[in-house]
Amino acid sequence: MKSKGLWGEFVAELVGTFVLILFGDGVVANVGLAPRLASPGYDWNTIILGWGFAVAVAVYVAGGISGAHINPAVTLAAAVKRDFPWSKVIPYWIAQVIGAFLGALGVYLVYMDGLKAAGMPNVWCTGWGSVFGKAFWGSAQGAAAVGHYSLLNATVAEIIGTAMLIWGIYAVLDTRNIPVGANLWPLLVGFVVMAIGLSLGGPSGYAINPARDFGPRLFGVLVGTKGLFDGWYWLVAPIIGPFVGGVLGAYTYDWFITPYLPSE
Repeated sequence: MKSKGLWGEFVAELVGTFVLILFGDGVVANVGLAPRLASPGYDWNTIILGWGFAVAVAVYVAGGISGAHINPAVTLAAAVKRDFPWSKVIPYWIAQVIGAFLGALGVYLVYMDGLKAAGMPNVWCTGWGSVFGKAFWGSAQGAAAVGHYSLLNATVAEIIGTAMLIWGIYAVLDTRNIPVGANLWPLLVGFVVMAIGLSLGGPSGYAINPARDFGPRLFGVLVGTKGLFDGWYWLVAPIIGPFVGGVLGAYTYDWFITPYLPSE
């Protein structure tokens, strides 16, 4: 932490994750509170688009300094399979959680009147009690009752979703694969996140990022959102799941894709 290089990377990860949560949780608050349109004017697709572009903007902001991991699972995967220095893992994780916490603070400052009027709902993190809890965990209005997704199911969704995130990132950055021209790779990473949300996000709300879930969850508790740490969901699905999925994605990309790519 004494070198200017590592300090700069720490700040970049903090700022990048701040941007990610400011826009990401911001779109959740916007949809949940619907300040400009009636509720039907916003939907799950709006959230998917918001999070995808949140990732793209965050990567553009921090990518030239730290690589814009903005996700502890990405950092762990890079250390396991991409020669990222293990000495930087903990500093990156700390920066990411702090940035996520501050991003949630930013969302609170933007939407504080609406949040207070609504009883401080969970716009911060995934799982039970979220603004869209009925959509994630129960049946949609007017549909036949289908119960809810179990903790195991949610965790499996997080593992697979994070593995696909790693596959997408590695494919986009892999010059031996189909290289992305110019500086478009952050936008393509955002598209990967959109694809995960659209296709795999239902059971858990697709945290696919431990800092994205944990930092805002801590902030939510401080401002009075209830139930955020009830049970074991908060630890298992959005934290352990992405860590497992990140490592799994790194290994499987190198097992099934890397050996068959053309040489440089």
